Amino acid sequence: MLIGHYIQTLNFKGRTALPARLRYELGDKVIVSRWYEGSIAIFELSRWEKIVEQATRGVFVLGSARDTERFLLGGAYEVELDGQGRFVIPPPLRQHAGIVDATEVVFVGLGSRAEIWSKVRWEEREKYILENAEKLIEEVSKNDTR
Repeated sequence: MLIGHYIQTLNFKGRTALPARLRYELGDKVIVSRWYEGSIAIFELSRWEKIVEQATRGVFVLGSARDTERFLLGGAYEVELDGQGRFVIPPPLRQHAGIVDATEVVFVGLGSRAEIWSKVRWEEREKYILENAEKLIEEVSKNDTR
């Protein structure tokens, strides 16, 4: 299971290293994709296929279904890690996540996926989460359909 958060450096070419703990779970070939709240998601290949299957079940006559496909699939890249777990975050994804001028990124393990955040955006998001934790869990409980 992917857990924890890790701060990594990013060089001028946009290259960083996937933390060893996350790499162990994800493998050497991953999908990096545009994700929500201005982050980038990292998936193990078979998990990505399940996400795509769920996201593309929508009726194709609905613009929202087509736009969801465009958002996820149009912003996805297959990435192979080098021997030290390094990879280049594609420029469009760095732009999306606001890590164009960043020198540090934060990897966050979230069970079946990891996210990459600019350090600044992560600190803002984490502050929001910590300040609203009680309200957030209540909202999730209300919407739980299990």
